[in-house]
Amino acid sequence: MEKLEGMISDIVFKNEQNGYTIAHLTSSENDVCIVGCMPTISIGESIEVSGKWVNHNIYGLQFEVSSFMPITPSSLEGIYIYLSSGMINGIGDKMAKKIIDRFGVETLNIIQNTPERLKEIEGIGSKKINQIIKSYEEDRELRNIIIELSPYGITPTYCMKIYKKYKDNTLNKIKKNPYKLAEDIVGIGFKKSDEIAKSLGIENNSIDRISQGIIYILKQSITNGHTYLPRNELLIESIKLLEVDKILIENALETLIFDKKLYMETINNSQNIYLIPYYICENGVCKYIANLSSFDFEDLDINIEKEIEYIEQEENIKLAKNQVIAVKEAINSGVVIITGGPGTGKTTTINTIIKIFENNNKKVVLSAPTGRAAKRMSETSKKEAKTIHRLLEMGYSNDDEDLTFMKNEEEPIKADVIVVDEVSMVDIYLMYSLLKAIKLGTRLILVGDSDQLPSVGAGNVLSDLISSKVINVVRLTEIFRQASESMIVVNAHRINKGQPLYLNSKGKDFFFIKKETNEEILNEIIELVDKRLPKFYNVDKIKDIQILSCMRKGDVGVFNLNKELQKYLNKKGNHKVEETFQKRIFRVGDKVMQIKNNYTRKWKNEEETESGEGVYNGDIGYVYHIDKDRKVLYVIFDDVKIVKYKYEDLDELDHSYSTTIHKSQGSEFQIVIIPIAWAPPKLLSRNLLYTAVTRAKKVVVLVGDIKYLEFMIKNNNTNKRYSNLAYKLNSLSI
Repeated sequence: MEKLEGMISDIVFKNEQNGYTIAHLTSSENDVCIVGCMPTISIGESIEVSGKWVNHNIYGLQFEVSSFMPITPSSLEGIYIYLSSGMINGIGDKMAKKIIDRFGVETLNIIQNTPERLKEIEGIGSKKINQIIKSYEEDRELRNIIIELSPYGITPTYCMKIYKKYKDNTLNKIKKNPYKLAEDIVGIGFKKSDEIAKSLGIENNSIDRISQGIIYILKQSITNGHTYLPRNELLIESIKLLEVDKILIENALETLIFDKKLYMETINNSQNIYLIPYYICENGVCKYIANLSSFDFEDLDINIEKEIEYIEQEENIKLAKNQVIAVKEAINSGVVIITGGPGTGKTTTINTIIKIFENNNKKVVLSAPTGRAAKRMSETSKKEAKTIHRLLEMGYSNDDEDLTFMKNEEEPIKADVIVVDEVSMVDIYLMYSLLKAIKLGTRLILVGDSDQLPSVGAGNVLSDLISSKVINVVRLTEIFRQASESMIVVNAHRINKGQPLYLNSKGKDFFFIKKETNEEILNEIIELVDKRLPKFYNVDKIKDIQILSCMRKGDVGVFNLNKELQKYLNKKGNHKVEETFQKRIFRVGDKVMQIKNNYTRKWKNEEETESGEGVYNGDIGYVYHIDKDRKVLYVIFDDVKIVKYKYEDLDELDHSYSTTIHKSQGSEFQIVIIPIAWAPPKLLSRNLLYTAVTRAKKVVVLVGDIKYLEFMIKNNNTNKRYSNLAYKLNSLSI
């Protein structure tokens, strides 16, 4: 049996159910594709694998792993991560490598005791040495934490969070109970804590380990959309993860429930285990929806038919039958859901409702879950629309970790009518926070496409509200003449019905280009974006064309697409400043995306006459300026908002020439290109394809293998989400 050593540089695919993994193992000699059951490996981890070489008939030579074990990272790795982290002024990624190549494990001793020797490195003079010494002497304890923890894949940014929490006692606390990291630090999970614990010799049957393992599984279930897990399923997953006796897990679970860290609810003989916040959210949504829907709303005494007739004449439109019903329900009911696919007139319906209410002196507030969705709502309604977070006036608690909202039951939103668009994207936590801030008597109009992907967060809110039948639901079904001429709209509805698509119709807007290999797909996409589409449609190749992929990994996944597209769309040039961060090159002009909500990140316009705060997950911008001396990168969003990022904050940004379909929700792009290639079956789904296609305003181009397109259209299996919202609402209405 052969053995290989190296670092995991990429994970192409991982099956969370059985642990089967495809990854790249990189060493100084080569880069090897390894396959096998490796459920616990992570990018950046050094491992030794045992197995044999096999020749796959499609993917070529691979190393089939029969067993693996972690290797204790060398101290050089920790020193390199520390030096290249941006913590020391004057040292970046390339300079860190030069210093370590010259001095090896003695690097930190040299910097501390004989810093003048740094002059042996090309590019370092007296001025830079003084800068390095001053920076190095600051935060000595933080430096030790970075060097100790970075080999476990904990970034310098998270090391700073840990240090902020535990101060000078950090390393002692971690060594005493590393599982506190998973409990206290948002973003540090059980697996990292467990890795550290094992290196410290902590036993597998430690009560702290078992308790945090159970909580970890529940937190993972939240990321998969569940608000709870059935007790038996939680036990099975815990046994697989922790590899300890079932009785120990049951004992720990009972303790967690007794200590009110978890909640167990029995429904129809099923014991359901919740993280406390999600139990509160689910029950809270149920309570507030029931209260709103049963409230005796004021009769507005509006002649709706006359109002509609006036608006139709003024706007030169004609509402369809169900649009009229939707308008009437919105005015006469307290709560209504309006749902429909593309081209069915949701926007026209919303605008009609807004005008009727405003014509009758009612204050209407518009909102959507994301910045991009709110911006679209503003553009189509010609009224201000806020994100739900802004509407609720978000803030932070004293420790700057927990998100809070100023608007709530005590300080509700001041409005007669609240209209929320793109409700399919709203998770259980955000819906609970919104409903808490709506006073009885305020009309609530929820608008969304129930066939879109559900929220990234926990819950299946829109579908549950619809299926509960507690709220009046109006479905817009008629496709308007202008929309029916678009193959994007026609094919979107055909996707929903599982029907074959109309492809490559002359003079239309929906195309399929047949390519069989990933290499062919990648090359075709580059050619389309860089040359053919901008020339034919006279559009900006960076701003107007968006590639949407169902995968992050692989040749036609988001990561590789961004890397390859950057070479063509924003080429390296003598006058283009660039910086490397965690193996990614950020270059002035790059298209980038904010990948996590940051409600306190400040922005200002170029003239500094306007300012504000808040950059949101999914916001797309462009690298505006890079200040290498100050280690700061500037991004411009919405053509006016300039945001500053320190180098240690760059984990909040990703390149976005390509992005995932999930991240595109709530957005519209002139031209959308979708690679159609092999992916795990759960990603080759009908609603994922539907969501991607409906992001395009002008043109859709599919590039790939027709058999995977046909599979996606037929695959209507959506991943089941554990949620009791619909059941609880039904119970109240009986």
